[in-house]
Amino acid sequence: MYTGLTVASAKSQIFESLLWFLPDWVQHTVLVLIVVAVLATWILKLRNKIAARRAARLARQHPVPAAQGSGADHLGPWAPQAQPQPQPQGSGADFLGAYAPQRRPEDGTA
Repeated sequence: MYTGLTVASAKSQIFESLLWFLPDWVQHTVLVLIVVAVLATWILKLRNKIAARRAARLARQHPVPAAQGSGADHLGPWAPQAQPQPQPQGSGADFLGAYAPQRRPEDGTA
């Protein structure tokens, strides 16, 4: 079925048929709003692209120092306190603490 219209003009005919019953000022307002919406999306995309390039450029300009440390080094007062490590002396039974068997005087060992 050949109508003699290209695809672009067919789309414009559909658009015009949706708006033909409205007054001229409404048709013009709708067209202006569509143009403004398209321009706004282009401007937002451009602004976001520029912001991404600036952020990437700033990240390259500020290298991370080699001796910065890990995340645990920057916890400040929330960092866990270092526990003193017992000095290894004797056997494993010496480190049982309150769970070690109590020595009795009748054993003869002090």
